[in-house]
Amino acid sequence: MSEILLINVSGYDKPGLTSSITRIMAEHGLIILDIGQAVIHDYLTWGILVQIPDSEESANVLKELLFCIHALNLQVQFKPVSEQEYSEWAKGKGKERYIVTLLAREITAEQIARVSGITAEHYLNIDNISRLSSRLSLYEDRTSAQACIEFAVRGTPQNLDALKAEFLHVSNDLNLDIAFQKDDIYRRNRRLVVFDMDSTLIEAEVIDELAKEAGVGEQVAEITERAMRGELDFSQSFRKRVGLLKGLSESVLEKVQARLVMTEGAEKLISHLRMLGYKTAILSGGFTYFAKELQAKLGIDYVYANELDIKDGVVTGDVTGRIVDGARKAELLREIAEKEGLRLEQVIAVGDGANDLPMLSAAGLGIAFRAKPLVKESAKHAISNLGLDSILYLLGLRESDTALLAGGE
Repeated sequence: MSEILLINVSGYDKPGLTSSITRIMAEHGLIILDIGQAVIHDYLTWGILVQIPDSEESANVLKELLFCIHALNLQVQFKPVSEQEYSEWAKGKGKERYIVTLLAREITAEQIARVSGITAEHYLNIDNISRLSSRLSLYEDRTSAQACIEFAVRGTPQNLDALKAEFLHVSNDLNLDIAFQKDDIYRRNRRLVVFDMDSTLIEAEVIDELAKEAGVGEQVAEITERAMRGELDFSQSFRKRVGLLKGLSESVLEKVQARLVMTEGAEKLISHLRMLGYKTAILSGGFTYFAKELQAKLGIDYVYANELDIKDGVVTGDVTGRIVDGARKAELLREIAEKEGLRLEQVIAVGDGANDLPMLSAAGLGIAFRAKPLVKESAKHAISNLGLDSILYLLGLRESDTALLAGGE
């Protein structure tokens, strides 16, 4: 009759530990049912669940393992597991799996306590915790640092809306971004990322910058703010704002372009996405002139934006062609995905305004980036505390992976 045994080993890590211990198990024909290992600050915690085919052999196996493990200067605990306990545990492996990602300038105990408490309240068990970011220096300025912890959880939350609302509350309370994704094949196989431009890839709203040059800055900025909050219809407000630019010299476009600043992490994110084979697109309610400049600088694959009408070197106060509003952005996202032979689940959309919500909803992973409150509450995920390159963590990439990519540039 066989016997099931859980073996937990701890102590300072060094090469060859796993080989030494499992070699003894191999000599006795043990079957591995589960195995896991974590190393924190060179201290090892190693667990293995084994089946001993012949229970009469268990005393010999334990004696040899105990001798080997003590010789390696490690601590060990043995715990017998009944067949019923094992069967119940095995059934649980069929539960839904999710990834909870914590993003901040630094991770605190309070953040982990609050988030893990919420997962427990919603019947989600943490299977694994991993650090994806690099090790923090004790002396570095953390105002620009990045810290990321990932929970792999299992279970079936009974109310996803309530779970998300609690995460959002903690996020606002503790300067923490929390992403909650289903851990399925699509999470590991995203292939297209579409971006809004203004206040997403770049820090400014271009139409506000043009308005300053035209002497109508305050009027346009107020309309822009209300439109981004979802208080005004985007297309109507857009035409009204463009109308206020009538008479502006075309030469001003180059002047404004020269002072635009890219958002933190934009260049790193897109260069890494390109190296990983992703397609990228700008779907902007802004203007083609500026989107094309950004495309050339970053190597974006697709650009769709509004064409500012200019005649005899002067802005007419109108736009040509169909306005790229919220509905059009979602439509373009679907068109690009179809052209690339992708499912919508393989698409990531990133934006900050109310007119971005349709494309954020259409994408498999919709991210409200430094967004207005309405957008942050309505989107599936939000990033408010870090730069755009933190999106790489949501793809499961570690800092060591991105460092390797940077080295290949």
